[in-house]
This record gives sequence, structure tokens and C-alpha cells, in this order.
Amino acid sequence: MSTDEALSADETVSADEIRAIELLGRVSYGRVATSMRAMPFVAPARHVVADGRVLLRMHRGLGYHRACNGSVVAYGADNFGSGTERIWSVQFTGTAEIVEPTAEELAAFGPEPVRVDGEPFTPVFLRIEPQFVTVHELDYSGRPEAGSTGHSEKRPEEHSEEHSEERHLHHAA
Repeated sequence: MSTDEALSADETVSADEIRAIELLGRVSYGRVATSMRAMPFVAPARHVVADGRVLLRMHRGLGYHRACNGSVVAYGADNFGSGTERIWSVQFTGTAEIVEPTAEELAAFGPEPVRVDGEPFTPVFLRIEPQFVTVHELDYSGRPEAGSTGHSEKRPEEHSEEHSEERHLHHAA
């Protein structure tokens, strides 16, 4: 199922969610974050998008899937190392659940690693049902010339606070 087909099934999908899913499709790996024994941790994971939800493949041998299963997690991916002038970061926050992927979903993941930290790779799959989705984009394409401060002529108090407040409320909702 394509991203467009998955998204058209849910009429309440926001523009940020559509953009986040499109960007997530550009990279293969991200990081899942939750807590284990009351301590935060972040672990790498391979992802695909299926039916508007994020499906993760992790190594069972690390045990991180047990902390994620049934818990609220955050999954983030970005293009920070791409060398482009337009940097983006997406985050999906929601409840994770261990699942058995379909044959189509398994094929979408592609080849598995042979080893993780020296031991044979054994996959486990988690699906995240997103409750919150955020997208951040940094644009370096209009960087000022050397010697310029790059600051706009407006003083900070003159910048519209309305957009900033609206953006904050969107992410907090």
C-alpha cells in the first residue's frame, strides 16, 4: 500500500503528518526512545510506513522491544548527515506494540543485518500508533555571506509571536 493510499483512508490526517510520513520514507533508520527501569534510552531501528503507522524492526537480543511494548515511545528520524542545505527531523510519539508483519511489510524492510554487537541478528517488530507528529526543518540555503551577521533588520521583540505560539500549541496538543 502506498503512502497516499494509507493516508486517504483517514480523513483527519494533518499536513504535518503527511509531510512527516513523506520525509520518513526518504531514510531507512531512526531512533526509538522510551524508558527502561525508569531510565531513558534511545536505540536504533529500521522503519517502514504501513497504513499510516510506523513499523519498526529491531534486534530481539538487546531486549529493548520489551520496554517499548505497550509503552509510549518516540520515534525520530532525520537527514542530519546528508550534507544538504535543507535539514529535517520528524518525530512520531505514540504507543508501541509488538506485531507480526505481513509478507509485504517484511519485503519493504529489505535485507536484515547479519550481526548486532557480534551476535546473530534476530528481528522483532513493533508498530507505533502515532498520537503526536512533529516536523522541524532547518534551511541553510540562504546563509549570509562571510562577515554578515545573518540577522534580520527586525529586533526580536518585533517578530510575530502569533506564529510561534500557534506552532507551540500544535506540538503540545
